[in-house]
Amino acid sequence: MDQDTYFYDPRQGHGLPHDPFKAILAPRPIGWISSTDAAGRVNLAPYSFFSALHSNPPILGFASEGRKDSLRNIEETGEFVCNFVSRDLAEAMNETCAPLPQGENEMIRAGLEPAPSTRVRPPRVARAPAALECKLVQLVQLRDVEGGALPGWLMIGQVVGVHIRREFLKDGYFDTAAARPVARCGYRGDYAEVTALFEMLRPQA
Repeated sequence: MDQDTYFYDPRQGHGLPHDPFKAILAPRPIGWISSTDAAGRVNLAPYSFFSALHSNPPILGFASEGRKDSLRNIEETGEFVCNFVSRDLAEAMNETCAPLPQGENEMIRAGLEPAPSTRVRPPRVARAPAALECKLVQLVQLRDVEGGALPGWLMIGQVVGVHIRREFLKDGYFDTAAARPVARCGYRGDYAEVTALFEMLRPQA
């Protein structure tokens, strides 16, 4: 075995003081998901097991470990909004991690103003640089390599409406660096902020 590489099988334990999995898969964009239950009560929660899955039509997905309010709400209504987490919203996003009783509104706890969506019922975060309104396409319970059901669910949504604050549109482009997105980097409270981009075009055949 390569002496310069540390190897472990996750099924046998990592043998380190802290599990490196989330730190290796980093930075991860944050899906800040707003949803409502059938009675219209608002929930807002961040998920870092989140990513774009397809571009045309635009489809994204996020995973929930455990049956949390977001999962229950989206099961009931089939709708949600993914709100962009900028650096100036990071502390408010962190407030929405709090384990509030079901039905309590995390937007109120975090001091966030809601804005109405156009194609779905859940509100969006008014100050977010962008927000993606989504309709549920698939809800998949995750399984391990032996086929055993896991207490984790993947929610896949198609984007049916996009909101962008005009201050972040520059010459027709969404200015990602100006929006200063926040990403999760593993361990207890590690985050990253994007402040600069570099361009590298695909090679031609």
